[in-house]
Amino acid sequence: MAKAVNNMGMSIVEPQERMRFLSNHGNIIEVDANVPVTRYYRSGTEMLRMANVYLTEGNHENAFILYMKYMTLFIEKIRSHPEYPKIKAEVKVINKRIKEEIMPTTEKLRAKLLERYQKEYEQFLANKEAEKARELERERQRRATAGGSSSGGSGAHIPTNLHVQIDPSMQPSAPDLGLLDKVVYPSDFPTGTNRAGSGLLLPGDADKEGAKSISKPPSFDRNQKPHYERSDSLLAGSLRTVIIPENTMDVFLQLAQSNTLKNIETCGILAGHLAQNRLFITHIIIPKQQGTPDSCNTMNEEEIFDVQDQQNLITLGWIHTHPSQTAFLSSVDLHTHCSYQMMMPEAIAIVCAPKYKTTGFFILTPDYGLDYIAQCRQTGFHPHPNEPRLYMESQHIQLDAQRKIQVVDLRR
Repeated sequence: MAKAVNNMGMSIVEPQERMRFLSNHGNIIEVDANVPVTRYYRSGTEMLRMANVYLTEGNHENAFILYMKYMTLFIEKIRSHPEYPKIKAEVKVINKRIKEEIMPTTEKLRAKLLERYQKEYEQFLANKEAEKARELERERQRRATAGGSSSGGSGAHIPTNLHVQIDPSMQPSAPDLGLLDKVVYPSDFPTGTNRAGSGLLLPGDADKEGAKSISKPPSFDRNQKPHYERSDSLLAGSLRTVIIPENTMDVFLQLAQSNTLKNIETCGILAGHLAQNRLFITHIIIPKQQGTPDSCNTMNEEEIFDVQDQQNLITLGWIHTHPSQTAFLSSVDLHTHCSYQMMMPEAIAIVCAPKYKTTGFFILTPDYGLDYIAQCRQTGFHPHPNEPRLYMESQHIQLDAQRKIQVVDLRR
């Protein structure tokens, strides 16, 4: 596979290779046996909601990846979950949806993306030929300048107006760098490409090396985006921005005030929607719950799901109080948040500490804490190592004073 780097440091590959890269992204999803199988089915519902938004907005790469993830999860990976035999009815419904809706939509997306990539590839080749012609002309002029005054002979005439007309409308559209890991076009410098990996590939992925041959994602520069190392992130190398209404914390503290006065924690679910590749928290859902001075447990989860289904909301994290302590994540909080962040890499944990008038916006460290907590089998309050860090302040959030949070209080 020919491979090079353009003047922005981006690796470049051919159209079929770009499609294999997208398919590979969609194939990378893992199932943790310790996460209830119902969480994966909720995650699948929200995956489709986001995919449909991307499709409507014309962000076809992101839509393609999410549809592929959905199929990979429910055709292949979910079977490894120990609770899989208990959900046969749901599997039947999902398989029917995949066959009748998701797979045809994904194939149409594949064809549309391939067509676009082919046009960009052809334009790239045309630009490259034009640049070669310009370089030849510059070299001819350099030689003429160097030897023209001393040479009295005559030679073959080389035209000085070499120029290739390029249609401006055909200029390559820059793909989403976070999504494609800076994969754009092919190049001149042949190097061997190792293709490894396996997973669900739709028709059209097969090549000379076999249907399961997948290119390795090239390296890329993360300096301009929030870091996120896990390979199952939607946008490898970055987290989407989460927009939070600025009044969210004040509204929640008012809802929690009666519990706070009794030194009891209160918790709520942060939900919202996707638009223009940003995640907007729009609702706090307060479930029925039982709290203590240092813990809070939700009840009747199906009521939360009903609200989200009715209002087409996706889960974006959770919020809770520390009535008499500072803003931090306890060992129990770390395990609670792990399940949110595994389903949604951008999910945040907001901790309000009214006694100290502080608020923390936290995520598990993607390069260490998330995997560490996912593999920890201890329950209740228990010690964790302080180094490396297990959690950190969120860097991908943005407070918005113009937006107002909405509340659904299921306790009433």
